[in-house]
Amino acid sequence: MLQTRDLCIGYAPKRRPRIAVAADLGVELLKGELVCLLGPNGAGKSTLMRTLAGLQKPLAGEVLLKGRDLHGLSERARARLLGLVLTERVEVGNLSAYALVALGRYPYTGWDGRLSAGDEAVVRWAMDAVGARELAGRSVGELSDGERQKVMIARALAQEPAVLLLDEPTAFLDLPRRVEIVQLLRRLAGERERAVLLSTHDLDLALRCADRLWLLPSGGPLQVGAPEDLVLSGAFQRTFTGVEFDPALGSFRLAPEVPGAVGLVGEGLYARWTARAVERAGFRVAEDAPICVEIIRAQGAPAWRLHTAAGGRVCTTLYEVVKCLKL
Repeated sequence: MLQTRDLCIGYAPKRRPRIAVAADLGVELLKGELVCLLGPNGAGKSTLMRTLAGLQKPLAGEVLLKGRDLHGLSERARARLLGLVLTERVEVGNLSAYALVALGRYPYTGWDGRLSAGDEAVVRWAMDAVGARELAGRSVGELSDGERQKVMIARALAQEPAVLLLDEPTAFLDLPRRVEIVQLLRRLAGERERAVLLSTHDLDLALRCADRLWLLPSGGPLQVGAPEDLVLSGAFQRTFTGVEFDPALGSFRLAPEVPGAVGLVGEGLYARWTARAVERAGFRVAEDAPICVEIIRAQGAPAWRLHTAAGGRVCTTLYEVVKCLKL
């Protein structure tokens, strides 16, 4: 659906040297797949998204949309094939949410912009798909950031594009809405055979939901593969610095600033969250450590006993455990 050949992205300021952000990009988006673009800040994710959408010309190479040069297409033809949601705030005056979503039908309307019954049905479906039906009559200027983002996604869906590009579409949403939107995009890709590219910092959702990942480190090269393949190859560990990626848990943790070891006695859910609290405090969990945290029961409730050279102490919360460890 979308393909790049020898693509080099970046900026070409007037009377100044070109600034290349990433080069030799040869990737493709397939219909029916949800692809997540990941990488640290400054790696060029937004630049790549804008280049793939035709908003920014490549420094070299080409972008093909269904086999045709993206930059050679008319705006109407491009809008029928490609939908876009960016992080930039778009000022739309006093338009209602419904009217803004209806603008997504402009590639299919005549010169007067009148919507047919079929167009109206698509607009209603798009708003229902993102859970924005109750926002239809409200002014866009009165919406919260999260509500506005849902409406912008609905506008892109109303175009019924073959390719959907979204740059941080869930940045202003709470956790349930983020999960809801990603699940919606996954269904759109699978059930309606759309090719969906999602740029995100939500690594956990990407690892769980994406069919493939585009992993863009600072300075490149771009790596492509299933989430599990990139985890097992060590690509995540090499891409993100300042944090440690735990391949067993599929999550990141802060690298401890102060070397130290704490023993842990216990199992199950309490042991897992105790280990997280200990690591957050700057220690690693290890056997034969000079300090040990034991999960016990005190007066019928879970508690933690700290064993140290100076004696023992019982804590009733992990907050108290962490404070004791730091002291």
